[in-house]
Amino acid sequence: MAIESINPYTGRRLRRYAAFSWAKTERILAQAHRAAVQWRTTTFAERAAVLRRAAALLRERQEDLARLMALEMGKPLRDGRAEAQKCAACCDFYAAHAENFLADELVKTDAGRSFISHAPLGVVLAIMPWNFPLWQVVRFAAPALMAGNVGLLKHAPNVPQCALALEKIFHDAGLPPAAFRTLLIETDLVEKLLADDRLRAVTLTGSERAGSAVAAAAGQHIKKTVLELGGSDPFIVLADADVALAAQTAAQARMINAGQSCIAAKRFIIEKPVYREFVQLLKGHLAQLRYGDPLDEATDYGPLARPDLADGLAQQVADSVAQGAKIELAGGQAQPGATRFDPMVLSNIKPGQRAYTEELFGPVALVFVAKDAADAVRLANDSRFGLGAAVWTRDVAQGEALARQLESGAVFINGLVKSMNELPFGGVKKSGYGRELSALGIREFVNQKSVWIAKEAQPSHEKTE
Repeated sequence: MAIESINPYTGRRLRRYAAFSWAKTERILAQAHRAAVQWRTTTFAERAAVLRRAAALLRERQEDLARLMALEMGKPLRDGRAEAQKCAACCDFYAAHAENFLADELVKTDAGRSFISHAPLGVVLAIMPWNFPLWQVVRFAAPALMAGNVGLLKHAPNVPQCALALEKIFHDAGLPPAAFRTLLIETDLVEKLLADDRLRAVTLTGSERAGSAVAAAAGQHIKKTVLELGGSDPFIVLADADVALAAQTAAQARMINAGQSCIAAKRFIIEKPVYREFVQLLKGHLAQLRYGDPLDEATDYGPLARPDLADGLAQQVADSVAQGAKIELAGGQAQPGATRFDPMVLSNIKPGQRAYTEELFGPVALVFVAKDAADAVRLANDSRFGLGAAVWTRDVAQGEALARQLESGAVFINGLVKSMNELPFGGVKKSGYGRELSALGIREFVNQKSVWIAKEAQPSHEKTE
């Protein structure tokens, strides 16, 4: 079996790698297990020095990394540079804060002293997607390494060069080589890894189907899991909102990474008095975006990452239209097999349509009419997903009240939903469980150990005969 890197814009094969055998994979696991014993004994200062050097290398190599992402999965250069810089900031963030996040927590009990300590688990497997090929990995690796764990990366098979470039950055930064390794493996070896007691935990960002399979296998072997899965994020615009700014941000939110983002806004739920104005503005913003070669600085959005992904999205749209959805902005795929997919807007989205129930992972915006704020919340929550959400209103108190009612891992009021180092990131319902980033993220893969110490024995005052 082979793992191939193919340029989605040209269709040309860039590189071909032989997939690792189980024997090779098991050797790497054994090395990682031995490295974990040593890495956990390092100080926070020693780990932080490695992470800060990795941050510096990410910034130094951002042009090469952006070019790799453009070639392997179609991300425009300026977006690739921003991704590399975001990864660097994440490394710096955990280098600065990990020791405080994992400090012993004193707890008042009947003991002389009691506290909660945070000890590393050991080898953690990361199963990562192609859409943010550096960021998805670093937001796992930076906290995991700072906590004293070691990492094995099973990246998406269409971005092997990005995976190997990250491995080299960590090694060049001074991390022991066995403490972070890329595994160029097929999916069938994942279950064998999960069955091995030397692997202690797994984190996955990806599809609902992949998350379900990994969680089942991990559960069978009693392994800790964190899952960040799909999203069909609602973007609520109330009648009192700044509609022009909301529509401008909506277009940006839908077109993040050519629409290939879990937290890209997908369902635009608009209060009736401003519905038509919003839709017209949204269509105008989307129509102005420029498609092109990701290596061209003028490109706003590039191709979808693989032909099969574009074909699948086109079928979801076609089925939804056949079920009653209305095309407000025509775009989509010119012919089957094409990776170019131009922005679309669909309205009249109803229960029973694929667009109503499924995640559309690409540049298709779904617009809904809400009777009022309560109806907007009802529509937003009528989804099996719950990753991110946005609320647009000039009444911030009302926005906060609605945010508390929304079933999602994050709500942004009058702003673009994004992942950031300071706030926990993750979802509810079929969007997964567990958290990445912030203090919560670094505590996912540690043993939260209770330590109870008896009061000192008091000398006896009883007389002895």
